[in-house]
Amino acid sequence: MNAIQAPEIALDGCTSTPLAGYLKALGVLRLLGEQKPEWAVRGAWREERFVLKSEAFTGDLQVDRQRLAEFFLDEYRPTPIVAPWNGGSGFYFQEGKLNERDPITGKKIKTGVRNQPTEATKTVETILGSTSTRLAGYREVLQLSKAVVFESGFQEAPKEEEKRDLLQRLRGLLPDKALPALDAALVLTAEKPGYAPLLGTGWNDGNLDFTNNFMQRLVELVDSATGNATASARAWLPAALFSEAVPGMKSAAIGQFNPGGAGGPNASTGFEADSLVNPWDFVLMLEGALFFATVATRRLEATEPGLLAYPFTVRPAGAGSGGIGPSDEAQARAEIWLPLWPGFASVGEIKALLAEGRATLGRRPVRDGLGFARAVAALGVDRGIAAFQRYGFLMRSGKAYLATPLTRVTVRRNPDADLIGELEAGHFLDRLHQFARKEDAPARIRSRVRRLEDALFELTQRAEPRAIQNVLVHLGALSLALGKCRKGREEVPPVPELSEAWVVKADDGSPEFRCAAALAGLYGVDLPMLPFVAPVQREKHGGWGWHPESRMAVWGEGGLTANLGRVIVRRRLEASRQDVSAKPFQFCAGAASGDVASLLFGRLDEDRLAELVAGVVHVRVPARLVSIGATAALPAAYCALKPFFAPDTLLSRFLPPERTLSLPGEIVAKLQAGRVQEATDLAWRRLRAAGFPLPSHPGTAPLAQSLDGPRLLAALAIPLEPAELARCLGAVTREILVETA
Repeated sequence: MNAIQAPEIALDGCTSTPLAGYLKALGVLRLLGEQKPEWAVRGAWREERFVLKSEAFTGDLQVDRQRLAEFFLDEYRPTPIVAPWNGGSGFYFQEGKLNERDPITGKKIKTGVRNQPTEATKTVETILGSTSTRLAGYREVLQLSKAVVFESGFQEAPKEEEKRDLLQRLRGLLPDKALPALDAALVLTAEKPGYAPLLGTGWNDGNLDFTNNFMQRLVELVDSATGNATASARAWLPAALFSEAVPGMKSAAIGQFNPGGAGGPNASTGFEADSLVNPWDFVLMLEGALFFATVATRRLEATEPGLLAYPFTVRPAGAGSGGIGPSDEAQARAEIWLPLWPGFASVGEIKALLAEGRATLGRRPVRDGLGFARAVAALGVDRGIAAFQRYGFLMRSGKAYLATPLTRVTVRRNPDADLIGELEAGHFLDRLHQFARKEDAPARIRSRVRRLEDALFELTQRAEPRAIQNVLVHLGALSLALGKCRKGREEVPPVPELSEAWVVKADDGSPEFRCAAALAGLYGVDLPMLPFVAPVQREKHGGWGWHPESRMAVWGEGGLTANLGRVIVRRRLEASRQDVSAKPFQFCAGAASGDVASLLFGRLDEDRLAELVAGVVHVRVPARLVSIGATAALPAAYCALKPFFAPDTLLSRFLPPERTLSLPGEIVAKLQAGRVQEATDLAWRRLRAAGFPLPSHPGTAPLAQSLDGPRLLAALAIPLEPAELARCLGAVTREILVETA
């Protein structure tokens, strides 16, 4: 029977979440692969649960489940997991106490001699006194460890240099069977031990020592004298492997691996609840954690001075997590991204996968959750991984950490996410991230950065225009906030100039986006649109630098029409100040007449349009937009006014040679004041004086009473696509004008 035809067994008790379930699945696979190699077991993730496949299975579910149970109950040999450097590991007695009490504190007086046994030391002695061959390897490692501790003269857990010396001695003296546990938890460096966040700070989390809890659970499962499985072990195993309901779970700590089962406040109907654990869950979970043993030694690499990188483990990042705030992120230990593979793989293949467990952006290893998401989007399906389950080691329940499931990230190539790389220019993203995490960073900036990072994370997952637009919106809002923040300007450069690809890929065909792109593409002689939105100026190197004293940056509160009105006034003043004769209304790409009509008559989402403008000004706008808007009839008053808001190069066919058409400040002022008819009459007279071929009948300007002045001014600021502009100007020269929409 080949592997493809081999029967399968679904382990309903081994799920991808919580972390305890994931590690338990790895533990089952590792133990079967190493202790029953003739079974040639392979494992895969299917519908949130782990599935085993083996030629040793018969295809009869009950028979195969029984064979699996018999292995764990009768043959399983525990891996010796010890941590003699920890105070709760079972290698150190407590300080003895007298019956007398301190008259001040009321507590028993300590003797100063460490001779008081603890539950942990009693458990170690139980295994040392066992006669079972199943525990022989454990006995050997415990005996050697106790000898090393005794020879070192330690009466209590060592600190600093003494701890480092003990770790080095253990690394050199313990047998090979004990090294996976050592290597999974820590790495010895020239400076100090480095601890893998998956296993706390060297097999412990706060006061909870994982290794001694492992031993305590073992003696509940295996009779230390006979080596036979206890009656409770036989009852608990079906629940651990197949999620069958069984009573009588043990009240014991499980630590960070299962937040829902950790007990504590609000974990039950009362004020406090015990932590209930199936001993098999705890044992198999830690056996699974040993899968990462070779990883911590082979793939260790420096990312920055003083920092160590562990496979699939990165700095914590709130982006994309939903419920993690800045305070959570600051106190979090790390994130781990655990791979889910749908194809059956052997123990050796999974070890190889985890041994290569890192992600890179270009040549740089990723440093946080957002970087990992970008790497996943850049690489697509690699080594058969279908998704990553993201966990954050967050501080909860006092000072204890819990492995909290954050998000599920599907592995697929997303070229749109490559755009994020442009934000690394000038170290913008890094400096922004660092500034927002400082204690004195303004709350407004922190909030804006968090929203931007959430949008960037979303972009790694969604290849669609709206996701790119959301990034641009949050970039724009952040740029405005930084421009008003002295500390922000000192530590974070302006948003880098982004490529045309942002506009191309963000175009969702909406009139709001076309209008935003058209406005962002306005330019003149040294008058791009960006400085009228954010306080920036061109530097000698060609990039943008902050210019807090700028009078050009007039974009702010007040909504779209008010902002565009201020921009028009300021652009006209700047053109006059620079003695530029041409109107500052050249443009890259134009909108459609239907888009402009929608703004004129209140059919656009103006808040969204304003947000988009503030973001798209950071992008080089292409000459043409991807989407094409609808054509619509525009009011006659608009058509009469539009020549004053159009480049002279596009008016040449309507004006006598060498003639130009300037924008009078009176027209702008009258529109802002709502005196639309007066503005239209003035425009009509100026057009006639300039030689514009106006119709002889009627000889007066079109009526415009139904139009709102500030809104009309805002609509006039939006460039029209050249063909649409030609139709609009042509309408002015026809004998009969449409006077209303």
